[in-house]
Amino acid sequence: MNIVLTILLTVQMLSALAMIGLILVQHGKGADMGAAFGSGGSGSLFGASGSANFLSRTTAVLATVFFVCTLALAYFGNLRPASSGSVLEGASSAAPLVSEAASVPTVAASGVGQIPAK
Repeated sequence: MNIVLTILLTVQMLSALAMIGLILVQHGKGADMGAAFGSGGSGSLFGASGSANFLSRTTAVLATVFFVCTLALAYFGNLRPASSGSVLEGASSAAPLVSEAASVPTVAASGVGQIPAK
């Protein structure tokens, strides 16, 4: 089980880093206006409009992989053995017991605070 969690965590981190890199490489919508009016940005590796489609689709695939890994890690993180008890159950047995006589305050012998018998 630890191997599966390690693989899922590794895939999640790699997809997150790749998404960060792809998002930083993409240009905003304002950069398309300059390319439309003859700016030098249109002569790129993927052509005038090919980079937007390739980068956005790759980012969407990486985002899907990231969310699937996140859901799988959350699912496997909530699986616990049935024999494990509560944390408070272990703490209650380790706590020192206080006797009942020590916790009851004593009343003075003068009778102050006593309820009269009927």
